[in-house]
Amino acid sequence: MSHIGTTHLGTGERFIRRLITQRRIRYVKLGRPVRIPESAVAEYIEARTVEPVRRTRVRYGRAA
Repeated sequence: MSHIGTTHLGTGERFIRRLITQRRIRYVKLGRPVRIPESAVAEYIEARTVEPVRRTRVRYGRAA
């Protein structure tokens, strides 16, 4: 199994295997070995990235 997924996602091999088993990430099976393309890892990360919410700052003490 490619360790690119584990290093880019910062997880263990077990999590990557679960993603493959649940078909939540694209992979290539070459006989027995399984490979995850770097583009598939990038797509997975992009699809699950949550952007921060910018809140406007409330100013207290201003006269109405």
